[in-house]
Amino acid sequence: MLALIMAGGLGTRMNRGEKPLITVCGRPMIDYVRSAFIDAGLEVLAVVTPKVPMTKNWCRAHGIDFFQAQGIGYIEDLNECVTEIGEDMPMFTCVADLPGVTPAIIGEVLDRWSDSGMNACSVWVPKALFLENSIKCQYSEVIDGVEACPSGLNIFDGSNPSAPQDELKLLLNEPALTFNVNTPEELIAAEEFFGKRI
Repeated sequence: MLALIMAGGLGTRMNRGEKPLITVCGRPMIDYVRSAFIDAGLEVLAVVTPKVPMTKNWCRAHGIDFFQAQGIGYIEDLNECVTEIGEDMPMFTCVADLPGVTPAIIGEVLDRWSDSGMNACSVWVPKALFLENSIKCQYSEVIDGVEACPSGLNIFDGSNPSAPQDELKLLLNEPALTFNVNTPEELIAAEEFFGKRI
């Protein structure tokens, strides 16, 4: 199964260069994501844009295949990539700035999605965990009776990328998935959280 790592954003709010290469505990965030998918047995393709030439070079240096999209926006870049590579099967998509994703989480999502019979999946985390970790939740919905925020980890059906998808909204009680790092303050919080795990 293919995993697309969406790594085209510049991260202007961070003011620390290209966002995928910003380090958490001395390691680029994209490297956490790459390792998690590879260790889970998936094939990895990074989706980059002209905004992130150093990220593209990092991918090349680390043997990661990449696709350069135009950089219009997340959804546009995703659709462009899926259309151009001709992938017509379900695939994971994950933002490059989600250092808390692990092979175990990926395996659980894959199992739960497979059991659901649906053709897509989005992973959500209780909003209370975002607040507990001092991470802002930009958008929330009630999932299984719990106010929750999207994590940035999804399964996407490539057979008809522009069509509405029958989607499992999967709620996971995973504090590590709250760290979709967008601000300097959230980077500090991530350093503290993941530093305790090393």
